[in-house]
Amino acid sequence: MRKTASSFLTSEKSAELLFGGSSSSFRVSPAIPIDEIKYAADGWLLDGDIRQHSHRTLEARRALLGKLLWFLEEYGHSTCGLLQLRQFIGHISRGHEDPAGRWGDAADPNKPRATKPVRPRTVQTYHGHLRTFFRWMIAEGMIPSSPMETIAAPVARPDQIQPFTDAQVAALTRAAGKSLHPKRDIAIVTFLMDTGVRAGELCGLKMKDVDIPGKRATVLGKGNKHRTVFFGKTTAKVLWVYLREGDRNPDSPLFQSDRGIHTSGALTTSGLRQLIERLGKVANIEVTRCSPHTFRHYFAVTFLRNGGDVFGLQQLLGHTDIAMTQRYVAYARSDIERQHRAFSPADRLSHERRR
Repeated sequence: MRKTASSFLTSEKSAELLFGGSSSSFRVSPAIPIDEIKYAADGWLLDGDIRQHSHRTLEARRALLGKLLWFLEEYGHSTCGLLQLRQFIGHISRGHEDPAGRWGDAADPNKPRATKPVRPRTVQTYHGHLRTFFRWMIAEGMIPSSPMETIAAPVARPDQIQPFTDAQVAALTRAAGKSLHPKRDIAIVTFLMDTGVRAGELCGLKMKDVDIPGKRATVLGKGNKHRTVFFGKTTAKVLWVYLREGDRNPDSPLFQSDRGIHTSGALTTSGLRQLIERLGKVANIEVTRCSPHTFRHYFAVTFLRNGGDVFGLQQLLGHTDIAMTQRYVAYARSDIERQHRAFSPADRLSHERRR
């Protein structure tokens, strides 16, 4: 059953509340028919393919446009303009409150995040893709101006760094050993903690990308850029144990999905997130968020604690801006300060003398 747009702010009075000023002076940017949005969507994706954007970028854009069209049709909109786009961005933030889920898929067991709030960074990413899409339509002469230029980018402060502890990583590794595919899952947990790769980078790895004897791997990161990451003897061993039972060609995915164990299908980022969440429940980890990215935090902070330098960490993480890496430096320094206050040699000696 199609929902009505009455659940959103659509009246002139609502427009006044949303945008300020009186309804008589309020002007909405020209709305675009849905058929034109569909036609432009195909062209935008084709243009990105011609420009050789990364597969992840194209998939993200395809998913965004599919959700936008779903939203417009679900709420009975025949056109897409400033008001509808504001409603759509609001839905990204609040849609998990709908019993049917953000995109009507709450009943799908493969979509566990359908009824969970998204991070501010996710909303900001949607906004950025939409702005790029409408600017492309302007460049193609399809529209005179973009309604997205009126919508300010959502604020997305950096995630608070909360890495796993050593004990939590050990618990996750034990949980992986009890899973349905223990050799694969132990290899995944170990590879994540030892390299700090992003979820998409891990899922995109192929057999030919990994050099076990050389203890290195080539990952495809953001911006379609390749970089080399390194791992230790322990990771090399668990990878060898995981891979020795299968006969794969160089283009086979390194980490296969649960179904892919038999069909050579690659593990997806959604599947990886669900796996880490399951392991977190088995390991009884409740305070720290169990996600692939938390392993990235763990790797970065541990690297610095063990004497690694910030510029080396920047290269390993694939950061283009050193300011992103400096966040880990600040965390590691505060962590070292807490440790010193707890284990100060002078304080300990003084305490022993008073006993």
